[in-house]
Amino acid sequence: MNKAELLKRLEDIEWEDFEVKTAKSNLPKNCWETVSAFSNTAGGWLIFGVRQKGKKFEIIGVDHLEKLEHDFLNTLNGQKFNIKIRPIAKNYNFNGKRVLAFYIPLAKNKPVYYNSLSNTFIRSGSGDIRVSKEEIDAMYRDQSFGIKSGEVIESLSIESLSSVSINRYMQYMGRFNPTLAYNRLSEDEFLNKTQVIVDDCVTYAGLLFFGRQDAIFRYFHDFRIDLLEIPGTSYKNASPRFTYRLVEQENLWEYYFALFERITQKVNQAFTMTKNGFASANFPHVEALREALVNLLMHADYFSSMKSRIRIFTDRIEFMNPGRFPKPVEELIRSDISIPRNPILAKLFRLVRLAENAGFGFDKMINGWNSYNQKSPIFQNETDYSIVTFNLEEHGVSEKTSEKTSEKTSEKTSEKTSEKTSEKILQTIEKNHKVTINNLAKHIGVTTRSVERNIKKLQDAGKLKRIGPDKGGYWEAND
Repeated sequence: MNKAELLKRLEDIEWEDFEVKTAKSNLPKNCWETVSAFSNTAGGWLIFGVRQKGKKFEIIGVDHLEKLEHDFLNTLNGQKFNIKIRPIAKNYNFNGKRVLAFYIPLAKNKPVYYNSLSNTFIRSGSGDIRVSKEEIDAMYRDQSFGIKSGEVIESLSIESLSSVSINRYMQYMGRFNPTLAYNRLSEDEFLNKTQVIVDDCVTYAGLLFFGRQDAIFRYFHDFRIDLLEIPGTSYKNASPRFTYRLVEQENLWEYYFALFERITQKVNQAFTMTKNGFASANFPHVEALREALVNLLMHADYFSSMKSRIRIFTDRIEFMNPGRFPKPVEELIRSDISIPRNPILAKLFRLVRLAENAGFGFDKMINGWNSYNQKSPIFQNETDYSIVTFNLEEHGVSEKTSEKTSEKTSEKTSEKTSEKTSEKILQTIEKNHKVTINNLAKHIGVTTRSVERNIKKLQDAGKLKRIGPDKGGYWEAND
């Protein structure tokens, strides 16, 4: 930061990463709160020699610049703080008035505090706030970022996993990533290769992804990914409080399908045909929501007392997750790094092509949603949780859906959506009698489970018949 940049910052009123102190002759006691806050939040500049009067700032300079600098740096390198802090130090001369500036970096291991754990602060707006015990606990859990969920549970073996979920996963992997070498592994080889099982014991990640619900509840007593549909823009103006709540699912793999199907009912998926007569599969806004959902499932802090939740209001969809993003959002958007909180979960989603191999998830969310209503998602990164919000004001929830406020009418909306899916299935099959379930799902923009359910309804109604085996057979649609 040069002199011009410093003067420009002084023209602003609110800063999250910039704080001024008078410090004419001595270091102010509250400067240590700011050091802690910057270390625990996103880093920032601490300036000595500037006085604030209301909304105006005056450069007054410091006396004994060398002594103040020496005392400050020695304190950060001494015993006052629980870790050694290495700031960047600069000084400026404004017509004989000397100003000291220190850049306090974001700490790799948090919490950072002075004298005692109770002196742990975070930055909020332009102020330093003392954190709660729950926030401190979240910081300590973040020290094991990428490690904790990979630990084994010695008392659990493969019997604690759902064979139905594992079989469904491996079938899905064979459909959507058929050339993957993992498809040639046996079930036991696959579970060991992906570290769902290590030394005959289930890992926390493996339990969350494939576990039986009763086994999961033994270690995660309140396991749930909560989805509520709220008939208003807030709980305050919603009556009733919600019109739909997703029922509990067995594990994360089962939650993914139930959540994705419900979420995508709330956005317009325009049905368009290509020149060859097939449905267009280009739904970038749906991919944006899918990315947000998968990120929620694979990056959650499952050891927090807070639980992941999705709230569908009439004007927005909110994905709230326990656990903050691993780096400031701006840095994650700017770069292509990928730092999964739960690497085993991330790998399992990537093997079935539901997650990116590199850190392009933010681009997919931003660009995909921008193409839908010219608005970008809003990313909120707090000490112990994060929120991604998709605004629905332009398109989003239809007027009919927004006006319905009872569970009964919510079910009718679901039935209409199912009817439209069935119609699209028949339209696509009329163009290609050998189309696969995999391609139907891609063309229509729904899950394979949704396609299978609607095909079953069509077959029961006598509107659709399968001739021959799964491989080599074809569909026959009846009027």
